[in-house]
Amino acid sequence: MKKDIRKDIFTIIAVTVAAFLMALNTKTFVNTGGLYPGGMTGMSILIQRAVKQLAGIMLPFSIINITLNIIPVYIGFRFIGKKFTAFSCVMILLNSFFTDLIPNHIITQDVLLISIFGGMINGVAISLCLNRGATSGGTDFISIYLSEKSNMDTFNVILGFNAVILCVAGFMFGWDKALYSIIFQYASTTVLHMLYKKFQQSTLLIVTNKPKEIADAIYAVSQHGATILDGEGSYEHCERQIVYSVVSAAQTKKIIHAVKEADPKAFINEVKTQKLSGRFYLPKES
Repeated sequence: MKKDIRKDIFTIIAVTVAAFLMALNTKTFVNTGGLYPGGMTGMSILIQRAVKQLAGIMLPFSIINITLNIIPVYIGFRFIGKKFTAFSCVMILLNSFFTDLIPNHIITQDVLLISIFGGMINGVAISLCLNRGATSGGTDFISIYLSEKSNMDTFNVILGFNAVILCVAGFMFGWDKALYSIIFQYASTTVLHMLYKKFQQSTLLIVTNKPKEIADAIYAVSQHGATILDGEGSYEHCERQIVYSVVSAAQTKKIIHAVKEADPKAFINEVKTQKLSGRFYLPKES
């Protein structure tokens, strides 16, 4: 019980930091460069700027962003997890209000630098949420829902939605901003793939004399099974067993550590899994 409370407190702290970081990024890099981050944040900024241009009214970011997130939040509560969605709602609310409260500030006017570093900061903020059991809201809910259904990393699917935002933004405010926004989103997605690996898989090929112990160690850490293959060492021509297993990329460090404890002499080859078909255990969000 105390462990769960401590975990929830750390999650709230992480979500608060991520919300502030994302809002600060919006009021410095994004607004200075006139960029569109993608997702519901990008859609909110697009609507805000479009209404100002067409009607001369500056709508609060919080009202637009919270309204756009109603349906994704429902998807989260219905299909992903209640606690996960609750923490995500905290992120959405804090990010919305921080964005309205923090004043605009210019750090640099070099749009290329803004696109690269703004995108990296955006990716860090999103990863911080996801790794603590929350999300920045909007299309992240949809992406996680699709990922859990297909057991694949589907964040790139959201690029189609972002493309629509960029096309509208390019038509209304200039194609140079839309093109720089692509750089922003690419930098953000790259950082996200580096820091958040739940929906990525790694293939482990382990040469060992203790295959049963290795397979048990893998299962104890990840709840994933393994296949034991017979082999022969080409140098000494002696029998060797190969333990083959596909695991979540986020768990590989713990698994390799457990394997080394079971057999310090084990030879381990980790390969990034490009595509996976078949049953693969993936723990659900709470």
